Amino acid sequence: QVQLVESGGGLVQTGGSLRLSCVASGNIVRVNAMGWYRQAPGKQRELVAHITRGGYIHYGDSIEGRFTISRDNSKNTVYLQMSSLKPEDTAVYYCNAPDIMEQGATAFSAYWGQGTQVTVSS
Repeated sequence: QVQLVESGGGLVQTGGSLRLSCVASGNIVRVNAMGWYRQAPGKQRELVAHITRGGYIHYGDSIEGRFTISRDNSKNTVYLQMSSLKPEDTAVYYCNAPDIMEQGATAFSAYWGQGTQVTVSS
C-alpha cells in the first residue's frame, strides 16, 4: 500500500518561511510527477507547484515566485520551500503523485496525502 505523508506545516507570521516535505512510501517501483495543491476554507483546491521526475517545474498562478519546489528521486520525496508568506497562503496543503507504479501493478495509480495545515498570521 502506497502512502504519501506530508510534514512541515504550522503557524507562521506574515513574511515568514516554511518548508513542506512529502515522502511516498510503500512497494514503489517508480514515481513520476509529484506536486503540491492547497485548499483554503470555502475555496476550491488549487495547484501550487508540480515537478516531473526529470525536473520540469510548473507553478500555480498565485505563487508569484515566492515558493520553490524540488524533489529527491532517490528518496521519493518532494519539497516545497515557501517564503514571504501571506495570510492568503493559509490553507491545507496536499501532496499529490498522479503516476506511481507499484510492485506487481500493470498501470500507474494516483495518490494524495492527508494534508498539512499552513496558517499565516497577519
